[in-house]
Amino acid sequence: MRHGKKVNHLGRTDSHRKAMLANMATSLIKHKRITTTLAKAKALRTYVEPLITKSKNDTTHSRRTVFAYLKDKDAVTILFREISEKVATRPGGYTRIIKLENRLGDNAEMAFIELVDYNEVYGQTAKTEKKTTRRRGGAKKKASDVAIEATDEVKSEEATVIETESPAEEKKED
Repeated sequence: MRHGKKVNHLGRTDSHRKAMLANMATSLIKHKRITTTLAKAKALRTYVEPLITKSKNDTTHSRRTVFAYLKDKDAVTILFREISEKVATRPGGYTRIIKLENRLGDNAEMAFIELVDYNEVYGQTAKTEKKTTRRRGGAKKKASDVAIEATDEVKSEEATVIETESPAEEKKED
């Protein structure tokens, strides 16, 4: 019986699962966002968040503990230098999982997992432009506006007629 055993085995042996989660955690720390299946993203969240919490306390012991999980010196350095500074005031919840469309080949639920403080989409105030109201077919003009436009058109036509006649009159007078 498996009463009270909450770990998701992900269809892998223990050693394979630990190696896969260590590699995924390293990729997440280096790239700040990775795309994977939803089940793996949820398993990775429970794996990487305690490591980020441990990185807040920069001691030799905590570095060695995190290195025992990640097995990548560059990832440990990035975690303790960059990420721990950004999450210093955050009391947990360092990752965000956002669901994507299902994968085409096997219809698996996909998601991307990202570090919350390194997002490009959320938390930024977008500048909203003033919306102009648009109507289908345009607004109907008032009768007085139509009359004014009609008189303006007639005056402009008369002006062009007068201009074309005046040079002809000058030639006749010579």
